[in-house]
Amino acid sequence: MTSTVDTRRLPVPRGELSAAVAELLTRPPGSAAPTVTDADPYGEDLLLALHTCYELHYQGFAEVDENWEWDPGLLRLRRDLEQRFLDALRADVPGGDDVDAELDRLLEPTRDTDGIAGFLAEHGTPDHLREYFVHRSIYHHIEADPYAWVIPRLRGQAKAALVAVEFDEFGGGRGERVHARLFADLLAGADLAPGYLHYLDVVPAPMLALVDMMSLFGLHRGLRAASVGHFAATEITSSPASRRLAALARTLLPHPACAHFYTEHIEADAVHEQVMRREVIAELLAAEPDSVAPIVFGIQATTLLEDRFAEHVLSCWRADRSSLRQAGPVTGAPAARG
Repeated sequence: MTSTVDTRRLPVPRGELSAAVAELLTRPPGSAAPTVTDADPYGEDLLLALHTCYELHYQGFAEVDENWEWDPGLLRLRRDLEQRFLDALRADVPGGDDVDAELDRLLEPTRDTDGIAGFLAEHGTPDHLREYFVHRSIYHHIEADPYAWVIPRLRGQAKAALVAVEFDEFGGGRGERVHARLFADLLAGADLAPGYLHYLDVVPAPMLALVDMMSLFGLHRGLRAASVGHFAATEITSSPASRRLAALARTLLPHPACAHFYTEHIEADAVHEQVMRREVIAELLAAEPDSVAPIVFGIQATTLLEDRFAEHVLSCWRADRSSLRQAGPVTGAPAARG
């Protein structure tokens, strides 16, 4: 069985804001929180500061008092960080009121040479694929967790259907089949460290933005429909992407755990796509017609951030440099943590 033991130490700051948050969390709860000044909503500093606040709702940090999770001062700071990020997302997507058109757009076929999978198929090395796994690790370590917050905010068939999808994501009641565990096994099979958030310090802003968005949508009842839109977009695009990545893993990193993570998603997510579209979204819209625009927003924001992530990775690889925050090949050796 793969070990996922990790020290859960605070991350290395990336600017004044994330440094201030990390320093605050070493003090007793109730200590005065910093204020947010001008900060790039897609920048390393703000996104890491927000990620650090959100992590208190997941596994937390070994050296941080658990009472910080609901500290009023920290929550006010998090609100200000969230508002900057949310305003940027809303400004950078077109919006709309046609859910079916947005979902259909996700199913449009792409060329085999497109995107990260296209680069990996034509030019990829084992280190390229390992690097991709490192980016995705901070996402897959909490893969299905943020959607669980949506469950008590739905009713009837929409709730039942979402729970059915989540049941699969959490391994159908079997701990060794939880998708986050399968990704930890993948990391170990690729000679990478499987520990929870082990590589956080080397993962740059584009993937932080995606993970922060998941937490933002999940934690706010008012963004429940955006979370459903995001979840649907993820499930709809997962099956074809997983098919390509499974084939690449067999070629570049032949340990069976590397391909197994993706083969597990091929059929499951093809089913989840239909459940999310025909039962979760359809039932939510029937019960709450005003959910149209937020669902569209969730889909579009997901596409926006996935495209930004792909552009970052591909621009680095085409320039023959690492897309991570530290140069050199990634291994299973311990990453530097603050």
